[in-house]
Amino acid sequence: MNDPNSQHVLVVGGGTMGAGIAQNLVQIGCPVTVRETSPEAAEAALARVTEGLNRAHRKADDPASLVAADLARLDVVEALPEAEPSLVIEAVPELVDLKAAVLAELSERYPTTLLATNTSSLSITDLAADVSAPERFIGMHFFNPVPVSSLVELVVGEATDGATVDSSKQWVERLDKTAIVVNDSPGFATSRLGLALGLEAIRMVEQGVADPEDIDRGMELGYKHPMGPLRLTDLVGLDVRLGIAEHLAATLGPRFEPPDLLRQMVADGKLGRKSGQGFYSWS
Repeated sequence: MNDPNSQHVLVVGGGTMGAGIAQNLVQIGCPVTVRETSPEAAEAALARVTEGLNRAHRKADDPASLVAADLARLDVVEALPEAEPSLVIEAVPELVDLKAAVLAELSERYPTTLLATNTSSLSITDLAADVSAPERFIGMHFFNPVPVSSLVELVVGEATDGATVDSSKQWVERLDKTAIVVNDSPGFATSRLGLALGLEAIRMVEQGVADPEDIDRGMELGYKHPMGPLRLTDLVGLDVRLGIAEHLAATLGPRFEPPDLLRQMVADGKLGRKSGQGFYSWS
């Protein structure tokens, strides 16, 4: 694989995850295009990346220069670029029909490019049905916040070939992260295990077993988790957790059925950090 500093990456979707992926890539010197759907969405995506870069470089001697240099490698657009990128990462919301439509468009537009989807639970094999060359398609599950997370879960579909896995591993290494490789299954490895813990923690709050702070502190101090399951749920987004839980309940059974408290909090707009309130206040 060539040095990614000379390679162009297209990130489709500039939300929390897409912006984090784009930030990570420009910080290693890679030219990046983020594709969004409207001028407003493009402006918001640029603001997310800029905010992340400001945070990343805040302790540097000349943070403004570093941020400017990184942003010079970033382009946020509404139309897909004509030139074929070296890597395309789809990072649109976790909706099957939306992802399928976007992936179909991307695989048709860029017939030889390594194509990845950032999903935490959707089947790579199912999504590959809409991809023109499923052998070059893989799941690249990044973790939030992307720039400081050290893990990427590579999810191999039934048609994904070995060359695609190898190329994906190289990209992960260039991002200074560690890849784990799992075969396609509901929830993969990380979402399945993480969600099981998170849902049980929510049930404990619902049943009055303990306050969120004490549940989290128990896992942090007793089991050496860097972050408790409820604070992590706030960071991931309660709506995201609910969507994954519903998907896994439908595919793996009632042990992943979302607690009533989770449904109620999402209905009330308490989505975690992004809304300012979840199990914790983020104001």
